[in-house]
Amino acid sequence: MLSQLSQRVLPLLQLTRMALVFTAIADAACTFFLLHRGHSVPWQHLPWLVGASVGLYGFGMSLNDIIDRRRDSMIAPHRPLPSARVGVTAAHLVCGGLFTLAMVCATMYAIATGIWLSLGLAIWTAALIYFYDVAGKYLVAPGLVSLGLIRFFHCLIPSPYMPVVWHPLLLLNHVAILSAIAYHLEEKRPALTRAHWWTVIGGVAIVDVLVIGFIGARRASRNGGDWLTGLAIEPSLLQPLIAAVGFVGLAYWVYRKSQTGRAAGQTMMLYGLLWLIVYDAAFVAAYSHWQYALGVLLLLPVAYFAVQLMRWWSTIVAISQRPAYKRAEN
Repeated sequence: MLSQLSQRVLPLLQLTRMALVFTAIADAACTFFLLHRGHSVPWQHLPWLVGASVGLYGFGMSLNDIIDRRRDSMIAPHRPLPSARVGVTAAHLVCGGLFTLAMVCATMYAIATGIWLSLGLAIWTAALIYFYDVAGKYLVAPGLVSLGLIRFFHCLIPSPYMPVVWHPLLLLNHVAILSAIAYHLEEKRPALTRAHWWTVIGGVAIVDVLVIGFIGARRASRNGGDWLTGLAIEPSLLQPLIAAVGFVGLAYWVYRKSQTGRAAGQTMMLYGLLWLIVYDAAFVAAYSHWQYALGVLLLLPVAYFAVQLMRWWSTIVAISQRPAYKRAEN
């Protein structure tokens, strides 16, 4: 029974990278709680956001493997598609089904809340995912920036009006810069040049300036104050700042502990994605309610356990499978 279950379920979970989907759920939940801070939380809307996050995340990951299946057959033959544990037709059906799930859930959320821009952001996020999978990752620097933009726009789906502008900006900067560092440490090709580094840093900086300027001016005009009044830096930002400093320490520890640059990059990327949940919880604790923050933070051990479970499951299944013997020929 274990073998049958693993042959059906495990390859699909690997194809869609569902172990890390909790990071996307936490991002959306954070914005949802920030939107309703000081008000009663409409819990009936939250499942639609969870469904949209699951759909978008799984769509991006499965599309990536579909596009890379020929390349993976040479450098990663153990993956679900090259190993034929998932058929190409089945992969397309899963990918299309997850995209449909995301769009249906985003539409239902827009109907329930009247925020139709949320549906537009879900479509735009899916378009960015498609761009990254089809072209961005081969362009190096634009691809790395687009990874940050995907997180940025995804976390705005619950509230396109950015209840706390620093939250999506932190996710953008964290993911884009971390992805560039991990790319460099893993010595991927083409190698990062100085021009690539400046493109990533400059691209992220331009988005930061544009968003901060736009939000600051809009809030200043709405409140009748000056530009800085519209974009106040509050003491509550101390908690996300502490979380950011904490990750810098964690990343340095990973770098010093790892025996190779490749191992350092892979571990740093994994921990960095999981750390997004810490950022989300810090913002909810600072601007909303500590109980909701605790609920978001609980997704961290769930995500970590899911990652470990996928690894253990793969190992156990490999051991439990009967070895294939071939007769030696003289």
